[in-house]
Amino acid sequence: MSPSDDATPAPGTPVQRLDAPRPTRTPAEHAAAVLALGGSLPAEVIPADVAALGRILSADVTSLVDLPPWDNSAMDGYALRHADLTGVQGADAHEPAMGGTGTLPVVDVVPAGDPRDLTLVPGVAVRIMTGAPVPSGADTVVQVERTDAGRDAVTVLEPVPAGANIRRRGEDVAAGATVLRAGEVLTAARLGLAAATGHATLPVRRRPRVLVVSTGSELVAPGSLAPGEPLPHGAIFESNSVQLAALARAAGAEVAVRTVPDDVAALRALLTDPHLAADVVVTSGGVSVGEFDVVRDALAEHLELVHVRMQPGRPQAVGTLPSGAVVVGLPGNPVSSYVSFEVFVRPLLRRLAGATTLTRRRVRATLTAPLTSPAGKEQYVRVALTWPDGLPEATPVGGRGSHLLGALAASDGLAVVPADVTDLAAGSMVDVLDLREDEA
Repeated sequence: MSPSDDATPAPGTPVQRLDAPRPTRTPAEHAAAVLALGGSLPAEVIPADVAALGRILSADVTSLVDLPPWDNSAMDGYALRHADLTGVQGADAHEPAMGGTGTLPVVDVVPAGDPRDLTLVPGVAVRIMTGAPVPSGADTVVQVERTDAGRDAVTVLEPVPAGANIRRRGEDVAAGATVLRAGEVLTAARLGLAAATGHATLPVRRRPRVLVVSTGSELVAPGSLAPGEPLPHGAIFESNSVQLAALARAAGAEVAVRTVPDDVAALRALLTDPHLAADVVVTSGGVSVGEFDVVRDALAEHLELVHVRMQPGRPQAVGTLPSGAVVVGLPGNPVSSYVSFEVFVRPLLRRLAGATTLTRRRVRATLTAPLTSPAGKEQYVRVALTWPDGLPEATPVGGRGSHLLGALAASDGLAVVPADVTDLAAGSMVDVLDLREDEA
């Protein structure tokens, strides 16, 4: 029987020979090509509680109330009419008159949350607690430390200016004002503001759904060996999917993980399923020019294979699957896949989630050691960031090897050396992608 054109080779059998020459791109060009395949995901409304932390707003949010909603006291003390105290002019004629040291009867106590709508008549004071509504007619609060703390009558011992210690209605936020903007990440402070301005729910973009696929017959899952069983010769513990899934989750995505051996048919069946429940598929390995690069062979009609002028991370792939998911093929070496995710996948996930800021913050830092870089390639160097004397410094960690996970774990930044720079002396300034903080 002659083999059919559709016959599936046995695992480990090369499907095609080395690729034809590939187009080359700069990192910026490839990042733009990846971003061009994604737009914002649909919006949804979720409770404005702790589960919303890290989500991204899909629409502006306006205040439902004035904040504060009424004049309230900024201090524990006494609310009174400033004119009821003997005036003392400040040293500068332009300073407001200061109250004197008069004594007033205390006629009431106003705690925080007091529902009464009180009016203060001339010549008296009321004890008032921090956050309590200021009675109509009162224009000043004297903090208790400036008085004799009397209960039936209070003596003001130190003068205060008129209007002191009152938080005015709407001085923070006016009703109807925009308090949060579409594209902003919901931080703890923004969630607090949403709650304070009356919002129980918030409009956000749906989280991107990411499928991380790690390929390789040499991969062994950590924990899958029996106690004392040695790692088989030629095998390695699978780490890329863990690393990439963590990066995707930190970027705000919902993540699923699959590990697939070097089996073209199995990988093609998984990724060409038109019902694949993913917005983005991230693969690691199998997009280079080797004879057993299964991602390339399984998705030949769906991928654009390119060489990117960067180190690490030269072989890259991008395309769209039958399900509509964007597929981004990253190199298999762990440092290469990490750097490639930061440069190409993270901005895509942030765009899908509706963020206005797509990339990590860049820090301008001083190198503490010299660097060399290959001509024509933008290099991403693992560095440790420190702030001696308040100014950022970047110290290279480990070598250039794209397998050096220990150095990657010890770093918290990626120094970006431009393609036209081959040597940087200690003391040179360099841009660093700050990896220390995650937005989601």
